[in-house]
Amino acid sequence: MDGMDGQRTERWTADQVLALAPDTSSREAGAGLAAAAHWSGTGSSGTAVWGSCAGSGGTPYQAVADTAGPAFGCSCPSRKVPCKHALALLLLWAGGEVGPAAHGGGRPDWVTEWLDARRAREEGTERGERGTSGGDREAARRRAERRAGRVAAGATELERRLADLLRGGLAGADREGYGWWEETAARMVDAQAPGLASRVRELGALAGSGGDWPSRLLEETALLHLLARGCLRQEALPGPLAATVRSRVGFTVDSAELLAGPTVRDRWLVLARHDTAEDRLTTRRTWLYGEAGGRTALLLSFGAAGRAPEPALQVGLGLDAELAFHPAARPLRAVLGPGHSAPLPGRVPPGVPVAAALDRYARAVAGDPWLDAWPVVLASVVPIPGGAGWQVADADGSDAVPVVAGGAGAGAGLWRLAAVSGGHPVTVFGELGHQGFRPFTAWAGTDTEPVPLTV
Repeated sequence: MDGMDGQRTERWTADQVLALAPDTSSREAGAGLAAAAHWSGTGSSGTAVWGSCAGSGGTPYQAVADTAGPAFGCSCPSRKVPCKHALALLLLWAGGEVGPAAHGGGRPDWVTEWLDARRAREEGTERGERGTSGGDREAARRRAERRAGRVAAGATELERRLADLLRGGLAGADREGYGWWEETAARMVDAQAPGLASRVRELGALAGSGGDWPSRLLEETALLHLLARGCLRQEALPGPLAATVRSRVGFTVDSAELLAGPTVRDRWLVLARHDTAEDRLTTRRTWLYGEAGGRTALLLSFGAAGRAPEPALQVGLGLDAELAFHPAARPLRAVLGPGHSAPLPGRVPPGVPVAAALDRYARAVAGDPWLDAWPVVLASVVPIPGGAGWQVADADGSDAVPVVAGGAGAGAGLWRLAAVSGGHPVTVFGELGHQGFRPFTAWAGTDTEPVPLTV
């Protein structure tokens, strides 16, 4: 669409919008507000998108975004940038539910004032930072340095708060209530470290959660301490591990930037596709396996306001395509690039025994201690029901691993796995974590037809 400033902006996808969210709670809250019933006075012109969202009070919140920045503004009191209202507005716009304003004067006065003020600030910054042919790069470098300084200050403050928490004793952490954790998380958001904020909120949910929660809280606090220390000492870390720390803290890499760099072309077998729905947000995890290189990749995408995430790749197909991996000590997450032929039926992926899978998981955690799980294909295993929990065991009985089942339909998925096996060895793909193995797809014998498991 063409704006009055002569700029043209293509509509973003829901994934692009949700990638801007400072934390998971903002992503979920924004998806929940991405319904036309909550909004009035919406419009777009050039790179500007605006609208008013009904709040708990009598006066609606006014949200505006400049997609060229991107930059965001909202009259709500939230300190998060972008806030849930700006995210919801952009989700509506991405879905085509925010139409263009009348050309030449269709913007409300408050939108024009915000854009003019933003333009004035940018011009002032450019005059101060430009002066050489590399002025844009210099300005970007200074912005990156400013953010790095804020993140470092946030990590230092988090270290102090964690030390105070430990000094008071973790067994009494539940007496603080959730307010302490939320306030600490808000401080991390202010420091532009959304990854640290999310982990703090997870700690708050553990306090007083039942069972031996102090032990679990100690383990997770230690991991958060390790992440904060890594953030403060990135220069001393090996490059891949430093990239992992940056990713865990909340620094992101643009998909287009990744695809402009080195890519990996292979015939990628779609191992599994798993959707998780929370309120009005759906997260899709698609696992791929490179048949030539033996590499596993994760495609992560989001859908909001009842829309299914993309891509919708069918389990069992093989794609001749290029992937670009996010930098990390153990690269898993990737971006799907150009395809080179139509998808064709795949084959049964090669697998390993339980002991080898556990060894791979251990080596992955040694490289990235904040890993929740690692993808593995178990070959020639048999599911074993049990009163204390299911297991997946090698057919020769040499080793076994407990099965982790959670969510709706878990029991049905386990019995579907048993039915596929019928007591005979099968190949199973899933995620292996510290609690056990969570299966997603099974293949019976040499049958190339996969059976998705809802577990």
